[in-house]
Amino acid sequence: MAAIRRTARIRPRRPLPTPPEPPPAAELTSDGDSRAPEVKVRAFRIGFIGTLGVLVALLLGGVVGQLSTVILYVVFALFLALGLDPLVTWLERWMPRWVAILLIVAGVLGVVALLVATIVPIIIEQTQYLIDHWEEIGEDVAGSPIVVWLQGLLGEDFQLETLIQDATDWLGDPANLASLGGGVLAVGAGIAGGFTGVVIVLILMLYFMASLRSMERYSAKFVPASSRAGYLDLTDDITSSVGRYVMGQVSLGLINGALSFIYLSIIGAPSPILLAFIAFLCSLVPLVGTLTGAIIISLVCLTASPITALAAIIYYLVYMQVEAYVLSPRIMNKAVAVPGALVVIAAVAGGTLGGVLGALVAIPVAASLIIIIEKVVFPRQDAI
Repeated sequence: MAAIRRTARIRPRRPLPTPPEPPPAAELTSDGDSRAPEVKVRAFRIGFIGTLGVLVALLLGGVVGQLSTVILYVVFALFLALGLDPLVTWLERWMPRWVAILLIVAGVLGVVALLVATIVPIIIEQTQYLIDHWEEIGEDVAGSPIVVWLQGLLGEDFQLETLIQDATDWLGDPANLASLGGGVLAVGAGIAGGFTGVVIVLILMLYFMASLRSMERYSAKFVPASSRAGYLDLTDDITSSVGRYVMGQVSLGLINGALSFIYLSIIGAPSPILLAFIAFLCSLVPLVGTLTGAIIISLVCLTASPITALAAIIYYLVYMQVEAYVLSPRIMNKAVAVPGALVVIAAVAGGTLGGVLGALVAIPVAASLIIIIEKVVFPRQDAI
């Protein structure tokens, strides 16, 4: 009986809750009215917020456009600081970092001052010579064997000597030169602005070199703590890649400048040290820099004699082959491991977007992207 009572006291199971009924489907009446819940579209609010977003984007674009020169200075100074960082790291083995930075900055300023003291008097002397002997130079160019040969190819209908003489007369007028350069005030303002830009870049470069490590550590705080070690390792690889690229490009420029000075001095080119400096500057631009410098130097050598210009052309044709197949692979392959096709694409795209500075920065940017892809993207794809 107790078992029967115990069994009788067992409570029945609660019924399972019934699922909620789905919302009623939209019913369309014969006149097109819907019976579904009303959906309110706040067109005014959406349009107003969208318009505000467009205005903010236009405002930011205008601010970036106004600050384009400042941004250019900052990017160039950071690029130089990253390029000199490997040298600073090497000097840190024997001295504190701030001493190494001061030594490098003093060395850079000393080289710039030496170049200015050497090149500026040559430029002034050559400019004075051009002003004093402009008519004689024009007559020599018009009567040169190359012009006579070209005149024979073009025929009597095309008077090349007359065109050269007219161009010489036009360039000999100071009023035309002033209008061509935008006026004396515009030229002076451009020179003053360039000097100010150089000073700003040097000061920013000094600050970036001194605070490069702290900038890396501070930027790492925006990354989760579990990924900071990998982030710092990645930034070290990127900064090292940029630094090696800058040092490699400068090495190629120094080789071109030194060899150009020796050869141009042998063949009797006018102002060989100035032409060697032009060769050095042009070599800093990837792909087309050496060719551009060779054309400029050959044209300057033409003012001396056609034989001197021909000798310069032959030399640079040989040198460009040596640089492309011997020097550049040995130096730049150790600096940045970027495929050749990607180097061409990056240099052309950077030059199109940012001019000379864009071409300079494009290849290390491409190398940095390759490092990010190899160390971040590929491991994540392999882990899936």
